[in-house]
This record gives sequence, structure tokens and C-alpha cells, in this order.
Amino acid sequence: MNAYSLKLLALTTLLAASALTAAQVSPKPKPEDTEVWHPVPPVVTPGRTDADPPSDAVVLFDGKNLDQWVSAQDHAPAQWLVHDGILTVNKAHGVGNIETKRKFKDYQLHIEWRIPADITGSGQARGNSGVFLASTGPGDDGYELQVLDSYENQTYVNGMAGSLYKQSIPLVNAARKPGEWQSYDVVWTAPRFNQDGSLKTPAYATVFWNGVLVDDHFELKGQTLYIGKPFYKAYDRAPIKLQAHGDKSAPISFRNIWVRELP
Repeated sequence: MNAYSLKLLALTTLLAASALTAAQVSPKPKPEDTEVWHPVPPVVTPGRTDADPPSDAVVLFDGKNLDQWVSAQDHAPAQWLVHDGILTVNKAHGVGNIETKRKFKDYQLHIEWRIPADITGSGQARGNSGVFLASTGPGDDGYELQVLDSYENQTYVNGMAGSLYKQSIPLVNAARKPGEWQSYDVVWTAPRFNQDGSLKTPAYATVFWNGVLVDDHFELKGQTLYIGKPFYKAYDRAPIKLQAHGDKSAPISFRNIWVRELP
């Protein structure tokens, strides 16, 4: 065996011995090594049912008044109708959409809505309204979650109930019959923008319709436009808006609206 081979053998032996020593002295993994104890999540008391607001929620409509809402056009007091704990769209001329006084960024939203039992019309003209998850201004379309009678009512599928209007197609149709209460539970992640107004990260929405997942962390391509391709326009925080649609059918109603701001 030449000198080179002897050196190689010695090095190999040294490395093997070092590895054995390291294995002998390395502590055996313990369950505690991967346990995280801090920070401790804050305590939130849930509602009595899944629909009741939890203790950290902002109640937007409790069935009594419209103190949390204003006209989306001029920020005057909201003029929709409150009766027997229910909020109903006011389609009188000049009333229009309403929006929250508060502005939000990322949040969890619960809202219940009802199509009138005596609804008439078809397609988009049958109980049309919308929950605008971010109302970015009177002249902007914002980001709309469609409200519509989709029980045996045919229309374009990216405009049916449960759709993020003209963008998402609901995974399923979870509609109840007109006259029955329905619910949306939404997780909204607002878009982020760079200082120059360019898009940093897009908006995402997860929607449960009557407890059924219909939009799974859907990435929006921009505002939900009635005509044209979606695009992003920079904003920071925005109100939540409810739509008084101009169709001729009977107005729809809402109740039990609350939101939890997310960090």
C-alpha cells in the first residue's frame, strides 16, 4: 500500500470515528423539541350557535337599527327598511346601496339573506343583490359576492349566487328555496399594493354558502366588473357594501350580520 492509500485509509477511519462519536453524544429527540408554547392565542367566546357573533365580533346589524351603515353614495344615514329584526333593501328611487361606516382589511364575515317567497323574474333579474367585500368608492365596482335566487334559476354560472361576480364559479350550487334563509360565511384577504400603486399580492376569498364550501381561497384578478376585464386599483381599507339592485323583482332581506377583523 503506497503512502497516498495509507493517508486515504487514515482519513476514512477518522471520519467514521467522528461520525460515531457525534452519534453517541447527540441527544435523542424528544416530543418537547417541537412543542410551541408561546405566544398564547387570545380567548374568544363563541356564540351559542355557529351563526351567533363571537365575543370579538363587530356586529353590523343586530336587528334593531342601521347605526353601523350609511348611504354608499353620499354617506348620509342609511334608508333601508328595518322591521321585525330584518333588514330589507329599499328600492325607492334615490336610495341606492348602503355601506358600513367602518372600513376593514382582512376579516371573517357572517351574513344571512333571504329571497322573497313570491319572487318573480328569471336569470339575473330574480332577487339580485350583492355583498361587496371591499367597496373601494362610489365610482368603482369593488369586489362583489353575488346574491341571487339560484334555486332552479338558470343564469351564467360566474354570476350565480356564491360566485365572486364574473370571476369564480361556485364549486356547487347550495341554494335553498325562495322564502328560506341562507347564509354566507366569508374569509376575505385584501390585496396589498406597493408604494407606486402596483399590485404586491392579490385578493383571496373563501366562501361557505349555507355551510358548504363554494369558493376555496379563490384568487381574484381584480375588481369584479360587470363589463370588461378585471383590474386592480390600489386601496388600503374599505367598507363592506350591500347592493340595491335595479331589477324589478321583490327586494331581498338580510339579518345577523357580523364581522371579525383578522390580524
